Amino acid sequence: MIVIRPPESIYQAHGAIENGTFRGRWHFSFDQYYDPEYERFGTLRVFNDDTLSPGAVWPLHPHRDNEVVTYCAAGEFRHADEHGVGGILKKGWVQHTTVGRGMFHSEINNLPDAPLRFLQMWFLPAVRGSEPKVEQMAVEQMERTNRFLPLVSNVHTGALPILSDARVFSCFLQPGKTIDHALEQGRGAYLYVLEGGPGAINGQLLPALAAAKITGEASLTVSAQADAELLLVDVLLT
Repeated sequence: MIVIRPPESIYQAHGAIENGTFRGRWHFSFDQYYDPEYERFGTLRVFNDDTLSPGAVWPLHPHRDNEVVTYCAAGEFRHADEHGVGGILKKGWVQHTTVGRGMFHSEINNLPDAPLRFLQMWFLPAVRGSEPKVEQMAVEQMERTNRFLPLVSNVHTGALPILSDARVFSCFLQPGKTIDHALEQGRGAYLYVLEGGPGAINGQLLPALAAAKITGEASLTVSAQADAELLLVDVLLT
C-alpha cells in the first residue's frame, strides 16, 4: 500500500530562535504538533524539514537515546555539542549522531547571509545508554545521481553505521531515468521529494515536498518528470 502525503497535509511550524527564525515541515508528531496517525513509522520517530534564517541558531538543548541523521539540503549546517564539538555539512552531506546516554547540542546556520535547510530524522535505538558519537560523510551529487545511495545504514558497507534497524538513502534523479528499491518482508519505506520533480512512485504522482508512506510492497519503482532530489528511509516496521 502506498499512501501519498500532499505538501499541504504536512504540518508547518514557524517561530523565533536565537539570532533569527525557523520554518519547519514536520512529518511526524513533534514538540507542540501531535497527530495520532503519524506518531512514528516503524523505527522512524521524527522526520523534520527545517529552514533557519541567515545566522540563526537552535540553542543548546538536551537529548537522550536517539539515533539522529541530519541531511543538508541547502546552505551550510553546523552542529555543536556542549563542548563545541561537531562538524559542518554542505548540500548533500550527511551526519549521524548516537545520542546514547545523553548530550546537549545545537543546530546552527553557518552562513550569515543565506538560509540553511536541513532534514533531521530520529530513529529508535536498538541499544540504550550508548556512548555519544558524531560522524559525518561528504557526498557529491554525481555519487547519488540516478541511484539510491546508502548514506546511513545498519547493513550497507560504506554508509555511516547506525544503532537502529534503519537505512537512509539519497538520490538526484534525472528525467527519463527510473530507479528501483526492493523492500524486504516486514519493512516499510518513506520517500520524500525534497526538491524538484514531480516524481512518481509505482505510477502514483509525487509532487515537490510531498511524501509517500509505503507498506506491503515488494519493490518500488521511482521516476521523475524533472530533476528531483529524493530521500528514502527504509525501516523495520514495529
